[in-house]
Amino acid sequence: MKKILLTVSLGLITTISVHAQGDDIIRVNQVGFYPQQEKVAVIEQTSKKTKVVITNAETGKKVGTAQFVRISESPWSKKKRMVVDFSSITTPGRYVLECKGHKMPFEVKEHALTSITAGAINSFYLNRSGIALVEDYAGQWARPAGHLDTEVMVHPSAASPGRPAGTIISSPFGWYDAGDYNKYIVNSAYSVGLMLCSYEQNKTYFDQLSLDIPEQNNETADLLDELMYNLKWMLTMQDPYDGGVYHKLTTPAFEGMVMPSDCHQQRYVVQKSVTASYDFAAVMAQAARIFRGNKDYPDFAPAAARAALAAYHWAEQHPRAFYSQWKLNEQYDPDVSTGEYGDGNATDERYWAATELFLLTDDPVFHQAAEQTQPQQFSVPSWGNIASLGVFDWMQCATDPLTEKCRELIINFSNESLATLPTSGFNTPSGNDPRNFGWGCLAETFCVQGMTLLYAYKLTGDKRYLAAAQHNVDYVLGRNATGYCYVTGFGQKSPMHPHHRLSTADGIDVPCPGMLVGGPNPGQQDRHETGVVYASSEPDESYCDTMPSYASNEIAINWNAALVGVLGWLDAIEK
Repeated sequence: MKKILLTVSLGLITTISVHAQGDDIIRVNQVGFYPQQEKVAVIEQTSKKTKVVITNAETGKKVGTAQFVRISESPWSKKKRMVVDFSSITTPGRYVLECKGHKMPFEVKEHALTSITAGAINSFYLNRSGIALVEDYAGQWARPAGHLDTEVMVHPSAASPGRPAGTIISSPFGWYDAGDYNKYIVNSAYSVGLMLCSYEQNKTYFDQLSLDIPEQNNETADLLDELMYNLKWMLTMQDPYDGGVYHKLTTPAFEGMVMPSDCHQQRYVVQKSVTASYDFAAVMAQAARIFRGNKDYPDFAPAAARAALAAYHWAEQHPRAFYSQWKLNEQYDPDVSTGEYGDGNATDERYWAATELFLLTDDPVFHQAAEQTQPQQFSVPSWGNIASLGVFDWMQCATDPLTEKCRELIINFSNESLATLPTSGFNTPSGNDPRNFGWGCLAETFCVQGMTLLYAYKLTGDKRYLAAAQHNVDYVLGRNATGYCYVTGFGQKSPMHPHHRLSTADGIDVPCPGMLVGGPNPGQQDRHETGVVYASSEPDESYCDTMPSYASNEIAINWNAALVGVLGWLDAIEK
């Protein structure tokens, strides 16, 4: 396979953020537009029709004016804004929007999202556990190895006859989950699964996307190489004696803001859970399908298929084995206080696992299980509500009755999403209800809804779905109430102080690039605990670019997976 689309050198990526002043009023996608896509900007502090001029950034010559669309009013803050359209600008180049003396640059280019898609994938490499990152690939973010995880202890909650408490096992590889240094099966499975969904819809694109990672010269798509680094870790999290899957690999307490090589707490595998086991079964079955016959990893697909079946069988035999950290801490020592990823309902995980195992094996037993757990309505997937990954997966099976049901769910949801566009504050299908904002909303509301709309576009060819997905991405990249491009290292104003131990402790002024932060969170759960001062309590403005703000400024692999999924798909369509 010849990878020709793009090579990104992390050594050359540095933040291009120039923090705008507090009175900036023009909100627009700060990364780039494709020539033929709808192009929209929102002008703050504007309650009546006002002229917006567009000039060529190089010559200063006026090339047009933006078309007035409407005055929008926020349903909560009552702020008035002007929505304008400049889709008439189709010639590639650099331009400037100007309104009332304020200016904001933008760019039109053929591969508008290629660089940021590659950067978002490369961020997983920067968050690899257990290996040294070398300058050739990591640039200024090179670092010594930490968390080799070759001497991990079996926690008393995870003991089995074959592996009693205190047993030392090896569980290397994988990605750091979020701002912390632990590794969690539930979130890893979701993250890999979501990116594999986008890969299956856009194989040619991802097969040609060349990244700056150590595996770049093999025959496998670089995205799949990066996913393999985490899948190899996941395989080590299965108890070989019974097939159950440990919920997480963790220290008892979170590490401080130090580099991985300076961490010395004992690490444990903790309690096997039904949700982790179903999620593991699902993603291993999915990966076994995709890696079947792969020459670079010839042994993986058979091993993954066996592991998926064993994990599913264990989960079927232990339907009430939910992970509850406070119950665990009442019974066992040491106490564990890291991320719980608790979930008291495994119906959605069972549906995803049964779906993927049917697609892998064609065994009617799994089809029956999927029928029993088929969701009756669509909701955007997240680590705790995984059923819609199964809905997406049925798009791989052209003629099954369940496929027809899932198509209907996707289209109905997408039509409901489109209905909000004409009155939305920022011309997006998301962000029009206070409930759209909260922990990880940029990924779990905007990006994953965008992916769903792209499924609808592929199913129908209706370009309204494509445009709506692009508008959600425009929101994430700068056309929003705070004016941030929420991806580190990209745009004129991007996060500089994410809640991310690596970016905090490495002594480098700019954070690791390509990471999507959680985004506006009116819950502001960190305000009292850490003293974070938010500039606003409005739902879409409850964001603070400071390291202690874990509620709005943390990063996480599941959020970046959603970013990769939607950006790569859009770039595949428009390239």
